[in-house]
Order: sequence, then C-alpha cells, then structure tokens
Amino acid sequence: MTIRNKAAIVGIGQTEFSKDSGRSTLHMALESILEALADAGLEPKDVDGVVKMGANDDLYEIDLLRSLNLPNLRFFNEVPHGGGAACGTIASATAAVVSGMAGVVITFRSLNERSERRFGVSTIGGGMTHWRQYYMPHGLVTPAQWVAIFGQRYLHEYGYDTSALGHVSVLTRKHAATNPHAMMYERPVTLEDHQNSRWISEPLRLLDCCLDTDGACAVIVVSAEKAKQLKSTPAYIAAAAQGTGSRAEMMTSYQRESLARLEESEATAAVLYPLAELEPKDIDVAEIYDPFTPMVLMQLEAYGFAERGKSPELFRNGKLELDGETPMNTHGGHLGEGYLHGFGHIVEGVRQIRGTAVNQVPNVKTCLVTSGVGVPTSAMILSKEPY
Repeated sequence: MTIRNKAAIVGIGQTEFSKDSGRSTLHMALESILEALADAGLEPKDVDGVVKMGANDDLYEIDLLRSLNLPNLRFFNEVPHGGGAACGTIASATAAVVSGMAGVVITFRSLNERSERRFGVSTIGGGMTHWRQYYMPHGLVTPAQWVAIFGQRYLHEYGYDTSALGHVSVLTRKHAATNPHAMMYERPVTLEDHQNSRWISEPLRLLDCCLDTDGACAVIVVSAEKAKQLKSTPAYIAAAAQGTGSRAEMMTSYQRESLARLEESEATAAVLYPLAELEPKDIDVAEIYDPFTPMVLMQLEAYGFAERGKSPELFRNGKLELDGETPMNTHGGHLGEGYLHGFGHIVEGVRQIRGTAVNQVPNVKTCLVTSGVGVPTSAMILSKEPY
C-alpha cells in the first residue's frame, strides 16, 4: 500500500498578503476556500473533509461547516506544531482520500499575524510552562532568540560569517521583487543591505527574519481518479511525510548531539524520497520553509541538496536561482512574499507544477515543499504526472 500519486491537489486559493487585512480570520479562510473550490470546479456541498493546522486555534472545522453550509463532514483532523504542520495537513488529507474516508478535503491557513497576534513578541508572562521555563531566565523568550542559538552554532562549526545567511535573504527577496502578490514586491535587497540591517538576536539581523503577515491560503485534495474529472490541472502528491527526530522540543531542541543540523528534516527526508521513488537530483523546484535564514541552510543539507556544512555554496554558485539547477522559493518565501506558516509555499508549488507561477521555471515535473523546522515537521513532493 502506498499513497504515491494516488491523490492530487486540484484547487488553490489565496487572499492578498498585507499588514492589516481589516477582516476576521474566518472571513479570509472562507475567501480562500471558495476560490480554491472554484479553481477546481467544485462546490461547497462537495466537501466532506477538513484538515486544519493546530496553529489556527481560533477556527474550527465546525465554523467552516456552518459558514459554507456543508451537509456533513465525515473526516476532520488537526495537525499540531505550528508551521511544521503545513505539509502534514496534506499528508492527512491524502491518507483520507486514498483510504476512502473522504472524497474532497479542505486544508487551509488563515492568520492576522501582523494586525492581531505577533509571534515574534516575548512570551514572558504568557503562562509558558514545561521546557521553556528553563530557557526564559537566560533571555530566550522569542522565536528569533531560540533560532539564533542554532544559527550561531552552524556558523561557528563550519567557519562562516553572517554573509552566509545574507545570501539566503538576497535570493528570496530577489524572487519576491518580481511577484506582485508579495509584500516585498519591487523591493529587492543587496548583501550590503543585509549586513547593515539591525541586529535582532545575534547572528540574526532584521533581514534574516520572516515577515509579519495577514492573509489566508486554502488547498483542495481529492483522489487521483477524481482529479481527472475536474477542470483544473492537478498537482499529484508523489509523497508526503512527517518526522520528529530525537529529543524534540518546540524550536528549542538544544539537548541533541548537534545544533548544526535538523534531525526532524533528515528523518522526514529519509521517508519522503523512497516513498516518491525519487532522489534529490530529481527535484526541479524546491520551496523551502524559511522562517529564519539559518534554517534554510540546514534544510538544504537535510534534504540532500548539499553536504553538511556546504549549503552556502549553493547560493554563491547560483544553483538556487530561477535559471539554476534547483530554483528555490520562487515566490519569495516567508522572507519576501509573506509568512503564512508554509501555505504560500504549497500554493506556489502547485503553480509551478501547473506552469502558472509568476516566476515560472521551465519544464517543472517535480517540486519539493518543506514545512516548519525546529519543531516536528513535514514535507511533500508534487509531480506533474502520475508515474
């Protein structure tokens, strides 16, 4: 039994990305879902499954059921761990349609992260318990500070300075600058800009950190057989997998043997590629989750695009440019388009497979999409044709 190419994404929807949406997360979720259904040629009454991210703790499947007047949900699920859940929702939806537990499944992310809830602020006084109580006395109270520990270790262990991080920011902003949907449209940066941006938590500067964004995205998953009956061009799900690695915490897994690698991504990749019957060299486009620049470098190594400690060379050699061997974050990613816990990466992956992306890479047959790291994570590989 395998899920390889037995399900497909047939609908995508997306609101604008902004600093102040002016509407509720439910309103934006419905906008993106209705757009995704229309894209697929489906109607709300066709939906019988919903998989949501645990991070959408202000929205529930029953809110969608009432608002869309759905007759019944026979499958509903929630995937935890913030951005690590993005591709995990696709994995769950795929399992549902392949097993026959549902026929048409919605997955989505809706967030007023700029105008309402800021993930980058201090959590002191927020009732944080368990392992974080041991880090807070040392000043580790925000995601940037937690990730800075990993970033500092990576640079130290492999002998890089912060320009290695800057190349990540320059590339993603370059792609965002030609994407009208991106918050950083027509706003590229140089390495000098990166080096002159203010410190957030050393070695992270402002341009090493993702954007704060209001917006929503939605995706519709159906079986491969049903996909052939619909009007849209399907993006087949060649593989979808999840992984935790050992001694996992939420962005503070400091008790592992190494802080210069991502065990959760390595574990996910070890399942993902064999399931798809593909190798890293077979990937045409990579949409890599980019909350902070060090995590991009470590993911590129975890997913087999570079040896450990060698990923900065990919940027210097142009291998991740639009005309490179494996173009990366063609929409601008979290650093340039907008931060929506990885769902923008999923939508862009589908567009690249369809051939409809703004920064379209020629002849795309496969696309890797990864999810949040430093947390239990997930990833998937999309394909143009089933094989």
